[in-house]
Amino acid sequence: MTHPTAPRLARRFAGPLLSALLAAVLSACANFAGIHSDKRIAGPTDYATTQSIPAEQGHWPSADWADQFGDAQLKALIAEALQGSPSLEKARARVASAVAFSEGANANTLPQVGAGYSFNRQRYTENAMVPPQFAGTWQSENKAFINASYDLDLWGKNREALKSAVSGVHASEAEAEQVKLTLSTAIARAYNELARLYTLLDISRDEVRQRREVLRVTNGRVTMGLETEVEKRTAEANLAASEVAVAALEGSIQRTRYQLGALLGQGPDRGLAIARPSLGAGDEVRLPDNLPADLVSRRPDIVASRWRVDATLHDIKVAKAEFYPDINLTAMIGLDALGWGRFLRAASRTASAGAAIHLPIFDGGALRAQLKGRYADFDFAVANYNETLVNALTDVATQLSDIRAVDAQIDNAVRADTAAQRALTLALAQYKAGLTTQLTVLNAQTNALASRQVVANLRMNRRDRQIALAGALGGGFTDTSDSITNAAQVR
Repeated sequence: MTHPTAPRLARRFAGPLLSALLAAVLSACANFAGIHSDKRIAGPTDYATTQSIPAEQGHWPSADWADQFGDAQLKALIAEALQGSPSLEKARARVASAVAFSEGANANTLPQVGAGYSFNRQRYTENAMVPPQFAGTWQSENKAFINASYDLDLWGKNREALKSAVSGVHASEAEAEQVKLTLSTAIARAYNELARLYTLLDISRDEVRQRREVLRVTNGRVTMGLETEVEKRTAEANLAASEVAVAALEGSIQRTRYQLGALLGQGPDRGLAIARPSLGAGDEVRLPDNLPADLVSRRPDIVASRWRVDATLHDIKVAKAEFYPDINLTAMIGLDALGWGRFLRAASRTASAGAAIHLPIFDGGALRAQLKGRYADFDFAVANYNETLVNALTDVATQLSDIRAVDAQIDNAVRADTAAQRALTLALAQYKAGLTTQLTVLNAQTNALASRQVVANLRMNRRDRQIALAGALGGGFTDTSDSITNAAQVR
């Protein structure tokens, strides 16, 4: 006979015994002791930038930053490229893929319900444990059911996987913005290069006209016996060299047009339809205040790198959750019967419910290896973010330095060009009057050509640096996604 106090004693000790048993089992399970990372993402203030990136009370570039150059064709070309470029289409496809992956991760956090039907025709053996009425006969089994399952996700594995996927979506969206920025600045710079080539072509054609005039004068002087055949041949050679330079520039213009056609996502003939650029000087260059701190939300490549770090943080939590017990609830209700006659009867009802618990105890180190891999991914993402930030700060400083250096050169170059053109005018006049030699004219022409080319190249280089600076400052991008987890450090 059972003592009346036995049930109470059993209940009193059942809880502590179960807890002790669970603790013992957990202590024997796989664990992630000793696996960690001490890496952290750097902040803009971690780097010295006050001298190279001064606060100048300027403005961040707007999304229509190309408008500052006053060329409607450039604006239209950028808009065209953003509509049909294969590079941008690839970026959009990556965003769509990331969104689909996040939807799949979200599905894992929700209950799953399904339905099914199966039909099986089978002859039962006569030599096994089969009831006599079925042994040696053919029977049809019909089964219809509705089943449901739900992962309790006690340790947040599925929720962290969803957060990782969402961070991946944000990263893909920022990367798509970076592709747009890279494409638009590439078009603007190629367009500016086209403008430079046209300007140099004008200079070279002027040189051809001048050297034809020198040859005409030389021929006259040879006829009068004032020059020899040497001067005539020299003038002819210089004219031919100038014509070669013109042909080379025309070939470069054609090649640049083809390049623009490719950037637009069109064939080479599209580039041939582009009219000659009419670019202006652009806005005054001044950096905005608090630039290093704000740059992390203005550069799409930095934002994308930060979201990649955030995704790896959630991946680490997913990997850690794998070490804990996983409980999945299941339920099923349906009909199961042999033959068609009994299939829809109440007696054919079947139902089940239960819970499945998975607890990793010994896996040969697979879970620890997986967690180490996630930490390695985190370390890589942090290093990539830090590298992206350093490169971005350096990019801004470099473009600004180049612009200031070109500004300092342009004034001197313009003065030198003015003097060289005046010297050429005087030399030509004196040569026509017979007061100087052809060598003096040739020297003056060489100096005048070089000085005009220097001024043209400096002005075009400055505009190229302005375009590059607009890209370095993010090209009008501003991060509007959800706040990012503070991924300064993870243990």
